[in-house]
Amino acid sequence: MNTQKSMLTKFWTERFLFTPAELDAFTSVNREDFVLEVTRGSAYDDMPLPILRGKTISQPTTVMLMTHALELEEGDKVFEVGAGSGYQSAIIAKIVGPKGKVVTTEVIPELVQFAKANLKKAGISNAQVHEADGSRGWEKDAPYDKIVITAACREFPKPLIGQLKPEGIIVGPVGDAREQEMVKGVKRKDGTLAYEFLGQFLFSPMVGKWGFED
Repeated sequence: MNTQKSMLTKFWTERFLFTPAELDAFTSVNREDFVLEVTRGSAYDDMPLPILRGKTISQPTTVMLMTHALELEEGDKVFEVGAGSGYQSAIIAKIVGPKGKVVTTEVIPELVQFAKANLKKAGISNAQVHEADGSRGWEKDAPYDKIVITAACREFPKPLIGQLKPEGIIVGPVGDAREQEMVKGVKRKDGTLAYEFLGQFLFSPMVGKWGFED
């Protein structure tokens, strides 16, 4: 295993409660396959890296914290807003396994193609990438067991809450364009959410109907 990759795994084992399945997914997915060629040597630096159109791939610890918050189980159907390079989708797809499914959306055409190519290269067959406004959800495959948002939003978009199963979990950065709190919501039977707050983060603003820009 890559030395930096091993060091990250050791760091997380000592400081976080990531599950064996989560750590195995990180180990089995090559992050260097989801970054630009020019930054492959920095793939396991614990920092965000530039990809295309001014966007970034989140730092590994952020990806793992969001993944852990989802409480993924084998067979889960997961919706993701913001495919980016496809890396978070790949990690999730590994954990939910062949009986599970990841549906991810991206508004930037170049990133749609980038994510599709990267997932194919990684041998991930249970993740679908769609060019669409993810803030509206993806009704065709709803309802979802879990939803993850990888862009800053003012609040969880109502369509996503509607497409989440009762007792399902939604995770994403909520706040303004300059600073967000990572929020975990668990859907109650009456359709409202029980919230847990996981710390301050900084993500690119969501684009779309429920985003910061139309």
